[in-house]
Amino acid sequence: MRERPDFPKRAVITGGMPYGNKNLHFGHIGGVFVFADTFARFLRDRIGEENVIFVSGTDCYGSPIVESYRKLCEETGFTGTIEDFVESNHKKQKEVLDSYYVKPNLFAASGLGKTHEVHEEFTNRFMRKLYNNGHLKMVSTAQFFDEEAGVFLNGRQVVGKCPVNGCGSEKGYADECDLGHQYMPSSLINPKSTLTGTTPTMKNVSNWYFTLTEKLALLREYAELLKSKDNTRDVVIKTISEFLEPPVIYVMNDYFEDYKSLDLPNHKLIQPEKKTSFTLEFETLSDCDKAVENLSKKGIRFRTGKTLVPFRLTGNVEWSLKAPKLENEDDLTVWVWPESLWAPISFTIAYLESIGKNNWKDFWCSKDSEIFQFIGQDNIYFYGVAQPAMFLALQEGENINISPKDGEMQNSTLVANHHILFLNKKASSSGNVKPPMADELLNYYTPEQLRMHFLALGLGQRSVSFMPKPLNPTAKETDSDPVLNEGSILTHVFNRIIRTAFYDTQKHLEGIMPIGKISEDIKTLADTAVTDYEYFMYHFEFHRVISTVDTFIRKSSKYMAKAKSEADKSGDINLIKQWLTDIFYVIKTACLLLHPIAPDGVEKVREYLCEDNNLYNWDNAFTPFTTEKQLKFLEPRVDFFVRHESQLKG
Repeated sequence: MRERPDFPKRAVITGGMPYGNKNLHFGHIGGVFVFADTFARFLRDRIGEENVIFVSGTDCYGSPIVESYRKLCEETGFTGTIEDFVESNHKKQKEVLDSYYVKPNLFAASGLGKTHEVHEEFTNRFMRKLYNNGHLKMVSTAQFFDEEAGVFLNGRQVVGKCPVNGCGSEKGYADECDLGHQYMPSSLINPKSTLTGTTPTMKNVSNWYFTLTEKLALLREYAELLKSKDNTRDVVIKTISEFLEPPVIYVMNDYFEDYKSLDLPNHKLIQPEKKTSFTLEFETLSDCDKAVENLSKKGIRFRTGKTLVPFRLTGNVEWSLKAPKLENEDDLTVWVWPESLWAPISFTIAYLESIGKNNWKDFWCSKDSEIFQFIGQDNIYFYGVAQPAMFLALQEGENINISPKDGEMQNSTLVANHHILFLNKKASSSGNVKPPMADELLNYYTPEQLRMHFLALGLGQRSVSFMPKPLNPTAKETDSDPVLNEGSILTHVFNRIIRTAFYDTQKHLEGIMPIGKISEDIKTLADTAVTDYEYFMYHFEFHRVISTVDTFIRKSSKYMAKAKSEADKSGDINLIKQWLTDIFYVIKTACLLLHPIAPDGVEKVREYLCEDNNLYNWDNAFTPFTTEKQLKFLEPRVDFFVRHESQLKG
């Protein structure tokens, strides 16, 4: 058996925040929320429900929402306010999460109700602390301006080609692309206004920026710390490291002679063999920006590399949080990405206030607590680069420590999944391949079948395709449905184990569960499954969690078939009691392991076992039932884990 890992005394779990301009699609559920909910449920069982807070919410602000609202009003004649639009989507999102048994302590909305009040107040405190600590600067930069519409353009009101080398995204927006790459607005290739279709001009505006570029050495030290943790996913370390490289520009070899004629800031020239471009490496971002300007004036084609750029905190989007006045600047609003990073803290505060508590720092600022953030790989820059730099910058004094003291904002543990594809293609609401909506999938599968399948895909290791047979136009009638593979262990094998145990107890023992010593083979099988499962949960290897449960139940089924057959042939009541004692230990263990994954079916098993919630308490993980008791009578042909009605014959 494995050595058992240590878990924190308290924990916060966050799930990525969906934008408030749409309902949830399969990627929200299958790429983030099922994983966050499963881990939160596990930790509630493992360290105590009162010690775990799982929060998420609708991201109410940002230009995508403004743009969707504008189109809705233009195309459908919608007359409600933007708050009405967002609130309607927030309610739909919550309903979908409920239907998938995703149960955060609070699914909030950053721009609605009491949570909005808490979030705006905390935003004020957060930004003032960064300012007072000397980490904010007012910077004048060029922003896109639509001359025809007479307005500044933000976020997705501008679309062009991403300028970052190696990125093929045609969905480059004002200062980030749909794959999460950051760049200065002036670098965007072929920008167009979504309002008028014209090419915007650039006008200078002043905004507050977090001095992210000054945190390069700190972030490199932080990245090394992540490498030392045995449960940090490779994709997190790799992606963070890409942004910590020196600023570079890639120039096509065809322009080499033109490049030599320019007087560029001090840099290093790199000319790799058998490459179509050469590289200019700069010591500072400002030098790189000057070179970009000179290259552009000369008409030289180039792409920039991934590197740190100043992290903008404010803007001029009307539908947004009001930014605190830190000096004598004009009225500004808060850019959506920064405030969404500290929104989970606001949600934690709001949740605790709702139950009469105000101890949020016990969860976010304590060495006894850990913050687990479930995200998609496109968002690693924000959560793995910008966020830790800002959180660490809240420390008092000049010497920032990458291992904060107790009482200071702690670092997060990022659980980043690779892309979940749809029919082998990347699906996007704004792309050509549209993702199926999450509620649509419930026309073909039960929530627990989908939870089992999503967890088993192995998204922590690689991008994987979701291939539901009913939505796959190339699937043949005789093909099996890959989505049903994992759920069959519940709907077929485990159902049969439970029914057989109950029916034989009713037949031979008047429905009274027997108590006795567990057979050595079954005790070893069950206890090994428990320690393997716990180990894989600690390392966020959810596909191996599912594999562990599957193997345990299948081996237990084989044991039951053999032991029951031998006992029935002999008619020996002691043999009957023994195999039933063993199988009820199997059922108890399987319920413990399945409770975070398939909570609805497991609750039904608990009801028939006449047990309370201590059935899920990990303090009792290796302890058999200790008291004989009357079980609830099980009627014929009862399923604890059901199949979808579309899968039933006749």
